Amino acid sequence: MRLKKLSIVAVMSMMCLAVNAQEKSCSKDFTPKKGDFTIAATVGYNSYASVTALPGTLTNYEAAALSTNWSDKKLMVGFEGGWFFKDLWKLNLGGGFNFTNNPGYSSVPGTMDEGATAEDNMGEIPNYRAIADAQSFSYNVFAGVDRYLKMKKVPNLMPYLGVRVGFAYGLNEMKYDEYETMGKSTAETYNLRGAITFGVDYFVLPAMYVGVQVDPFAYTYNMTTYKPQEGLGNLSADSHNFSVLAAPTIKIGFKF
Repeated sequence: MRLKKLSIVAVMSMMCLAVNAQEKSCSKDFTPKKGDFTIAATVGYNSYASVTALPGTLTNYEAAALSTNWSDKKLMVGFEGGWFFKDLWKLNLGGGFNFTNNPGYSSVPGTMDEGATAEDNMGEIPNYRAIADAQSFSYNVFAGVDRYLKMKKVPNLMPYLGVRVGFAYGLNEMKYDEYETMGKSTAETYNLRGAITFGVDYFVLPAMYVGVQVDPFAYTYNMTTYKPQEGLGNLSADSHNFSVLAAPTIKIGFKF
């Protein structure tokens, strides 16, 4: 709901700017030309992939593909770069990555006996489990091509239609320094996404624009794999997601 409200505000703002442009500066054309570059901050669909390794001491394991439904994701600020390789034709590139390391620590044994009663363990020192030595790595990349259209009545308002392809990957590894642990536990996931994109950019100033976009149709494939112990086979699950009017996005960018 928050994203829908932001989209409505952005569209209304662009309409107001368009009216002002007609009244004050219809003769000024701030639209990009061949060779121009753009960079924009975006608020919208979170396309990162994140997964958590399973404990290596369970008796049963099951796997489920991670959700690729855009409405299940949280809002995220991202960046998008573009290059007008021809008039009205723009190449888009974007992405990002994350890396987290969690140092591991050994367990600290106490004096409690797991087989004893609560009364027998009264006053005893509890056991502290080891902290897992873990690391997580994720990244996403996307590319696309947009075809812009000129609006004669509002010269700085440019609708466009384009295509996007993207890839997102996430890896999590975890190992406990305990005798119960059977080696390192790993989990990894990846998304493959393709979409048709429609949007509108309004060039407020010679070097600044605002925009909104949505994907009329998008397809995402996900594969999620777990290996809770070294030497075991992979436990995998995958999914196919089809979306209509997906991933509304708001943009504020600069042209140079």
